[in-house]
Amino acid sequence: MEKRNWHSEEIDSVIEHLESDRGGLSEEEASRRLGVFGPNELKEEKKTTALELFIGQFKSILVIILIISALVSAYISFKEGEAFTDTYVILIIVVMNAILGFVQEYRAEKAVEALKRMVSPQVLVLRDGKESSIDSKNLVPGDIILLEAGSRVPADSRLIEAANLQVDEAALTGESTPVTKNLRVLSAEAGIGDRKNTVFTGTVITGGRAVAVVTETGMRTEFGKIAGMVQSVVVEEPPLKRKMEKMGRQLGAISVILTIWVFLIGIFVHQHELEAMFMMAVSLAVSAIPEGLPAVLTITLALGVSRMARQKAIVRKLASVETLGSTTVICSDKTGTLTRNEMTVKQLSYCDNVIDISGSGYEPTGEFTMYGEPIDPLGDPDRELLLRIGFLNNDSHLQQNGGSWVVFGDPTEGALTVLGVKAGLGEETKKAYPRVAEIPFDSTRKMMSTIHNGPEGGRVA
Repeated sequence: MEKRNWHSEEIDSVIEHLESDRGGLSEEEASRRLGVFGPNELKEEKKTTALELFIGQFKSILVIILIISALVSAYISFKEGEAFTDTYVILIIVVMNAILGFVQEYRAEKAVEALKRMVSPQVLVLRDGKESSIDSKNLVPGDIILLEAGSRVPADSRLIEAANLQVDEAALTGESTPVTKNLRVLSAEAGIGDRKNTVFTGTVITGGRAVAVVTETGMRTEFGKIAGMVQSVVVEEPPLKRKMEKMGRQLGAISVILTIWVFLIGIFVHQHELEAMFMMAVSLAVSAIPEGLPAVLTITLALGVSRMARQKAIVRKLASVETLGSTTVICSDKTGTLTRNEMTVKQLSYCDNVIDISGSGYEPTGEFTMYGEPIDPLGDPDRELLLRIGFLNNDSHLQQNGGSWVVFGDPTEGALTVLGVKAGLGEETKKAYPRVAEIPFDSTRKMMSTIHNGPEGGRVA
């Protein structure tokens, strides 16, 4: 299927080119397309196995030199009939160094894998004209999907229907404000952030509902393209590793040169026996190797990793700790990376009164204080009215998802909803003041208005 600017075509043309219809694909056709396009999932680089990770700890020049030293030391001990003490000490240092490095990097890899588990496993689709729930990896181009508030978009799709649809695209574009979507045909040059008639993989529906036709899946989605670019980046070795490799080569070269020099002087100048000089030269080479350096270095870096872990920072490679210590500028996406994209009301001001509210994120727990003293948030009529207005004139809702709290809807409205719940407002408040009419927010009025039936009759706005 050729690449097209789906956002610049009429929806009927899009469906026609995808050889689909508004009733969805048949199960047979969907199965055929799955074989052609493959599963709807991002391809990852070949995972490093635990064995490969462990063997990788022995690839350092210094470690290789230590292993050679251990073998030479064993040979000398065998020839002279002595105990293999030096050999055992060197091998223990090498193995302990490898185990320590392996444990740190293996834990980091497992932590990163846990962070990657953010996909939506199930999605509602139309197949043979009927709604069914399928695994998102079985989606194919031409599938008709149904989306509602809270859904994570499983594949790049062109909208067929959209009712008050708002989408959080922070994960893709970094824009923290939900984007209002519509069905208007756009120019072919429209950028990703301007494609209001399209929803993208990994974004989240924060409000409204939609019906859409899947246009791209897997690595062909915008998220997939980003993943492909990230995987193709050549990662440079950390400066510390480069320096250690260089030092290892220099140390090895100096050791070999000195050994040969001592050997030749002993043979040709002092007329010593060949075997005796060989054993002396080899002993000199072994003693020149700093056996404890790799272990000391690994332990030092591991301590740095441990300190960063306590600050909730994951370090995948031990050598990266040294690099981070020399960093002067970090360029990072803000939303969802450095921040959680969760707004929180911290202060309430009315009638010359200033109230401080504790708590962070969407967790509906916090204390209301005035001049450092706790107060009843609903104890003052004016304050109660202000909190109730923010809670009722609001389309967001708060929901507990596992061990965390999630807001569906606009983040600003979500902050006001959380504020109301902290104050003691809830579903009983909405039942006491049922909404009967509303005027949506628009750029001209710059406000949203709602009308409610009052608990004692009459209406309030």
